[in-house]
Amino acid sequence: MTNKEKALALINTFVTGDVAKAKELLAEDYIQHNLAYGTGAEAFVGAVTYLASAPVKTTVENIRAFEDGDKVFLQTVYNFAGTGEQVAFDIFRFDSEGKIAEHWDNLAPKAEPNPSGHTQTDGTLEKKNVDKEETRKIVSEFVGDVLRGENPDKLTSYFDGDKYIQHNISIADGLSGLGAALEALAKQGIQMIYNKTYFVLADGDFALAVSEGTFGGVLTSYYDLFRVENGKIAEHWDIMESIADEATWQNKNGKF
Repeated sequence: MTNKEKALALINTFVTGDVAKAKELLAEDYIQHNLAYGTGAEAFVGAVTYLASAPVKTTVENIRAFEDGDKVFLQTVYNFAGTGEQVAFDIFRFDSEGKIAEHWDNLAPKAEPNPSGHTQTDGTLEKKNVDKEETRKIVSEFVGDVLRGENPDKLTSYFDGDKYIQHNISIADGLSGLGAALEALAKQGIQMIYNKTYFVLADGDFALAVSEGTFGGVLTSYYDLFRVENGKIAEHWDIMESIADEATWQNKNGKF
């Protein structure tokens, strides 16, 4: 199995309840960064066992799957034991033995289409086999210059005019849509701040940036997936998740 196939097999154990498969795929010292769960392989297996015993079956629909070095990153729609559909980005790190050794994620409830009629998961599915390092470079520079605000005057240079497909639940297409949304937030006194970026993972013309910041003063984890076309940012999907108070964490590994 490829690492991508292993990652998909692992999340599918939430549906099948296959504890043996989960144990086979996981490193014993598996590190969990989802703060609602304990760390270690046994904690993951416990979650699989619990979901298998739930009266409502869990569903898992993977939308996109990518691979970059020792990491696989996925975009998936989950419904854990009938609690409601959630859109998620998952990142899995593999160790030298091909076991899944570490996991990060961001989740948000599935929402209605945005002002341009796009959902959190629709849009371009096909990955182009272009130079991922060029994709990573463009996205890394955009995240720094624009999202972290290091060179905001470069904003328009990253886009082909107003051509920009937006999957954020509240924002319309184009730079015009982004500008209108930011203006509306400013009128409400809400600031969206990116302070630090931990990963920019790339595969073909797609790249996922994982950042920490605040939204309206609340500590927030930002996962932003971009598609690059002809050297410009062409499409964007994201998940924002408020970071829980440390007193509630079920592990001490931190969100990042």
